[in-house]
Amino acid sequence: MKSRTDKVNVALVQMSCSSDPKENLDKVVDRIDEAARMGARIVSTQELFRSRYFCQSENHDNFQLAEPIPGPSTEALSRLAADRGIVIIGSLFEKRAPGLYHNTAVVIDADGRTLGLYRKMHIPDDPLFYEKFYFTPGDLGFRAFDTRFGRIGVLICWDQWYPEGARLTALQGAQIIFYPTAIGWHPSEKEEYGQRQHSSWETIQRSHAIANGVYVAVANRTGHEPSPPDHPGDGIQFWGQSFFADPSGQIIAKAGIEEEQILMAECDFDKLDVQRTHWPFLRDRRIDAYQDIVKRYIDQ
Repeated sequence: MKSRTDKVNVALVQMSCSSDPKENLDKVVDRIDEAARMGARIVSTQELFRSRYFCQSENHDNFQLAEPIPGPSTEALSRLAADRGIVIIGSLFEKRAPGLYHNTAVVIDADGRTLGLYRKMHIPDDPLFYEKFYFTPGDLGFRAFDTRFGRIGVLICWDQWYPEGARLTALQGAQIIFYPTAIGWHPSEKEEYGQRQHSSWETIQRSHAIANGVYVAVANRTGHEPSPPDHPGDGIQFWGQSFFADPSGQIIAKAGIEEEQILMAECDFDKLDVQRTHWPFLRDRRIDAYQDIVKRYIDQ
């Protein structure tokens, strides 16, 4: 679908989070409002901005952090979107029904209407990232949304490692793929593995921009979040470094590691056609030969 504009200013909110959900909501509203005053027309939060990253442990009390959609956060973000005439992507802990929870992104158009939801499809289960305890895998599939300022797709954190998700989102016409994220180092591993972990994370997402000829916009949280009392340890040092990659995979804007920051970039949608014409990956796909991609593994 043709975008309503050739160029758009896009912003990512990179911030630390406290243990107070209301404080975090007020903070993100202030940051999004500031981004709008700076000229942003599409703004994305980081993953699960209303709380600290509670998945460091498996604790039933943390389900109290979830909220329905629509709910308090979407109401606040919708008012702001309408007041400022901007598109907002907000990442929330969704309570869909008793005992049924999702890691969900809501897409709100510039008139305050909710265009739809994306529910995180790939759910990790790693040390200090115990998301399978909390989140039911998404059931809405990979989606793109036609906003006032362009057609966008949203994936969430662990989804960023899977080329299938980026491809299916791009095939629906997404011009920008957003990745609200909460990823960081185990402090004890940072010295030995930190550089390669971050490089892998950045590289895989740049590759999605290249392979699909789209912009990629990644909003990560920052700051050290201590281990919860029920799971003593060193906590997580979130590595920040939110970034934008253009359709050739070049990083056009990047935030710092520890700074709270509003990261802004201009996305020129004409570059999608230029990139895809000169690097015609979509043209040369062999869709007749990919049937085995739906198998878990191809046994020999």
